[in-house]
Amino acid sequence: MGYAAVSTCFSPAAILPLYLSTIFWTMIYDTIYAHQDKEDDIKIGVKSTALRFGDETKPWLTVFSAGMITNLTIAGIITDQTWPFFLAVAATSCHLGWQISTLQINNRKDCWKKFNSNQWIGAFILSGLFVGTLLKE
Repeated sequence: MGYAAVSTCFSPAAILPLYLSTIFWTMIYDTIYAHQDKEDDIKIGVKSTALRFGDETKPWLTVFSAGMITNLTIAGIITDQTWPFFLAVAATSCHLGWQISTLQINNRKDCWKKFNSNQWIGAFILSGLFVGTLLKE
């Protein structure tokens, strides 16, 4: 929505991939978070992605990560981002790879650690956008 507010035109081609990337990101961190509460979810009957994906969580997180990275890249290309943005997307991809490969879905502390580490993804993307914008001027 911010892009539409500051640009001179409404560009669904730019907004849609960015929006999709945020949906994929939400699926990633929310599923990791949900693994902390799965025992409670079973007791009270809450249907969560942690319960739905179970032992297949890592493949699902990988698919969501690929969707996020692909859509961020598309959004960057469409909006003429510069190399710092794409470096930030690459750092995000590496971070997601680390999260997924080391995630212990049955360890609450590890799930919290991985969930909480998503703040770095926001920092990577924001930094890439900020530095990239400075280079455009």
